[in-house]
Amino acid sequence: MTVIDSTVAVWTNENGVPERIVWHARRYRVSDQPTRLEPDFSLITHPIPIDGWRFQGTADDGTSRVFDVLFSAARGQWQVIRVYE
Repeated sequence: MTVIDSTVAVWTNENGVPERIVWHARRYRVSDQPTRLEPDFSLITHPIPIDGWRFQGTADDGTSRVFDVLFSAARGQWQVIRVYE
């Protein structure tokens, strides 16, 4: 697992569900059912909404990775927070 904080391009469908991502200059198509990330609110008294997803992405050469991505409303951009190889 790689823990990172990098900006990426994420394309979503009309419901906001990721369909493809470009990360480190490589395009990955979402190749499974994306799962919404659920934060752990056990220690937070006033939780904030989180727009995040976990999904498998597969490149044209067959390389697959699992991505955790969050949309930062403050920055107006998507960020990769974890990648599982």
